[in-house]
Amino acid sequence: MRYSVNDKAVVAQNPRSCLRQEDAGGRCKPFTDIHCHCLPGLDDGPRTMAEALALCRRLIEEGIETVVATPHQLGRFNGRNDAKKVRDVTSLLNTQLQRTGIQLNVLPGGDVRVDERVSRLLQDDKILTLADAGKYILLELPYEIFIDIEPLLNELEALKIKSIISHPERHSMLRRQRQVVLRWLDIGAYFQIDAGSLLGNFGTEAREAAQRFLSSGWASFVATDAHNTNERRPCMSDAFKCISTKLGEDIAKLVCIENPARIVNGRDIVRGNGKEEER
Repeated sequence: MRYSVNDKAVVAQNPRSCLRQEDAGGRCKPFTDIHCHCLPGLDDGPRTMAEALALCRRLIEEGIETVVATPHQLGRFNGRNDAKKVRDVTSLLNTQLQRTGIQLNVLPGGDVRVDERVSRLLQDDKILTLADAGKYILLELPYEIFIDIEPLLNELEALKIKSIISHPERHSMLRRQRQVVLRWLDIGAYFQIDAGSLLGNFGTEAREAAQRFLSSGWASFVATDAHNTNERRPCMSDAFKCISTKLGEDIAKLVCIENPARIVNGRDIVRGNGKEEER
């Protein structure tokens, strides 16, 4: 299978002034964020409900309408953020959003550290798929070492669950393993780029790798991976503008708007080469 991308460049405008794709009524389609640490008191995201609400306001300002809350599961948070707890805190946050008039829809999910128990824990309802929909799981690789997760990807495929690898551009060893990336893609995995990486927030190497994943058609999503309103704030609109300038508006729409919406709606994903995956 070949992975390519339309490299047509456009002069980007302000994303908030309808650079984004319009719906039938001529309105800008909102962003959907599939990776965000917005739940209070669970991981290294907001510590309090007040901080969580502030982050949610910032997400709205970025043009995001739906967000999948993805607190860390397993790894150093092993045993702390099980599926029931994440669902309960997501419900609590949505209640507070409604009370304060913040029009953001939050869905439960997880940023799951790769672990040999993932398939079993999914079946036991201990960890979460994205939007709690049972179709896609967000997997985080350990930073310290490289692990070939092909066996895990195959296990999840057997369960009819598709794997999305979070921020591969930030993994110093994976970004040098082109053949591994291509093999994982052929198995059926997807890759998600952090918006901040495209803006240089994680260094030059991560920025260049993020651009390479997108221009090669390897990455199917961009997400905020936001943790707060300071150094890890959401920056989706600027990332959208960056992609539109370098790779064209069609690619920006695909990875920032269309594919993330497909996740929460339980639909199949379109690869960076413009082909819809068959299930």
